[in-house]
Amino acid sequence: MTPKIKLYTAGTPNGQKISCTLEELGIDYESHKVDIAKNVQKEPWFLEINPNGRIPAIVDETSETPKRIFEGGAILLYLTARYDLENRISFAYDSSEYWEMVEWIVWLQSGIGPMQGQANHFYRYAPTKIEYAINRYQTETKRLYQVLEDRLQAQEAKDQGLWLVGGKFTIADLACFSWVNWAEWAGVETERFPNLTNWLETVNKRPAVQKGVNVPDKFEMKEAVKTQEGEEEYAKHHSNWVMQGQKADQEKHK
Repeated sequence: MTPKIKLYTAGTPNGQKISCTLEELGIDYESHKVDIAKNVQKEPWFLEINPNGRIPAIVDETSETPKRIFEGGAILLYLTARYDLENRISFAYDSSEYWEMVEWIVWLQSGIGPMQGQANHFYRYAPTKIEYAINRYQTETKRLYQVLEDRLQAQEAKDQGLWLVGGKFTIADLACFSWVNWAEWAGVETERFPNLTNWLETVNKRPAVQKGVNVPDKFEMKEAVKTQEGEEEYAKHHSNWVMQGQKADQEKHK
């Protein structure tokens, strides 16, 4: 049966990890851009798919009864459970490696994702620069990067290669990569972490990842930060929709 998957996404770390996964699995899918700048993720039709009003989300129409899945970690596990039967980027359910993979995905969802997200906000978007907040979240992001660095070093020492779990590239790597690939935007340098830097560069060279990061729009952050003008313009564009979304939430939840 040919998969019929609709991906609702935007050009963010959370969205990119799902489009990269779909590309790695070679699954045909329809990409639907959710225009966060216009608060489309809060419209009733989208809340029917994801009641949390965030991207990404998918609708799998392969079966007679469509399945709607939201939250990046849940989507990763769903896609591999259903469409990675040969365990190319996952592991057999209930194996030791499977649960290690789940650990790192959950660690990303509860650690780097929210911490680096806050670093992004206070470093790039907040109208008032609060040094305490910037230092707090950048430092925590660096601490979490060190956890990744230590894990990758330990894996290499055990002849497990470059990868987080089981000696092969999996959705655990993709999940963590999706945020580390945006390190510059949080004002965090990766050069101090040699194993992480090598891992990051290697993942970025994968053809499926090169396709996936450009869904639904071309990934322009890395090019933009090469010049002060480009960096400021990119920040201005993204700051507008971040602050508009925050204002709308404040009005609704007074």
